[in-house]
Parts: sequence; C-alpha cells; structure tokens
Amino acid sequence: MNKIVTIIMVLLTSVSVFAADPIVTESTSDSTITSRGSMETTVKSPPPSAISPQFSAGSNSDLCTIGVAGAVQTQILGISAGTTFTEKNCIRLKNAKTLYDMGMKVAAVSVMCQDSKIFDAMMNAGTPCPYKGMIGDAARIGWESHVEETRKELLESDKPNVKETATIGGLGLLGWLLLL
Repeated sequence: MNKIVTIIMVLLTSVSVFAADPIVTESTSDSTITSRGSMETTVKSPPPSAISPQFSAGSNSDLCTIGVAGAVQTQILGISAGTTFTEKNCIRLKNAKTLYDMGMKVAAVSVMCQDSKIFDAMMNAGTPCPYKGMIGDAARIGWESHVEETRKELLESDKPNVKETATIGGLGLLGWLLLL
C-alpha cells in the first residue's frame, strides 16, 4: 500500500510541474549617443621651477652638521641655495664624551664648562668647574679670585659665528628680494 501511495504522489507532483506556465520576460532598448567636439593643447614652455639642493647629515646621526636649503621661484627667475652649519654644542658634547670615555673625567667637565650656562649651574650647585688643574674648593677660590677674567673668557666663547650669521642674513635678503 505504501508503494501505491508513493507512486501516486510522484505522478501527481510531476503532472503539476509540467502543467505550470513558463514565465516569459521581454525587454527592448534602443540607445543612440552622438558626441562631437575637438580639443587642442599647446605647450610652449615647461612651468618654471626652482629646486633646492638637499643638504642633510644622511643616515649618519653622529655628525654635528645641520643642512639648510631653500628655493624661490617667480615667473621669470628662480634661485635656490643651500649650506650646512656646524652646531657648537653638539661638538662640545661629543668631545666631552670622548674625554670621559678615555678616563679623563676632569678634562670632560672642563670642556662642558666652556658653556656659560653649565659654568653657572656648576657654581650654583657647589661643584665649581676645574680651574687650571685644580678641583673642588681650590677651583672655587681660583674662579672667585679671577672673576673679571673668567667672565671675559666665557663671553668670548659664546659669541656668534660671523660667517654663519652673514650666510643666513644673505639668504634671507635674497629671498625677500625675489618676493618683491
């Protein structure tokens, strides 16, 4: 009996599938695009450009130089320039570290004391900078007995470099003139 029911079910299902109407979709589309035009490009000269040189310490960060470069461009004239500067404090730190690494600690402190801010800090801390080979209280007495001479030496060591100042001023003036 189960077989008969299964056969009837299969027959009824297949008849209903074949009896279904198919779905038909029709679509028509017409499209026409017309484009007319012309384009003309004339290049008479390349755009003006002033490219400044690259000055850098490169990947070696152990150098105490700083690169400065700049460029100015107008419609007629373009100028670029660059230079490098040596940072004095960087050199002082490297020299002091080298002396310290060689075991010359007093000489390393003496190098650092060439900066007036460090000299004042050392005096204010009660640990004066070495004076002509003397350290501690003997150095403090030596510095106090020669105050005028000491200040003159410190002021001379802090004077700006004339060449660097003139280069920066010249580059600034040149840039200002080109912007006029």
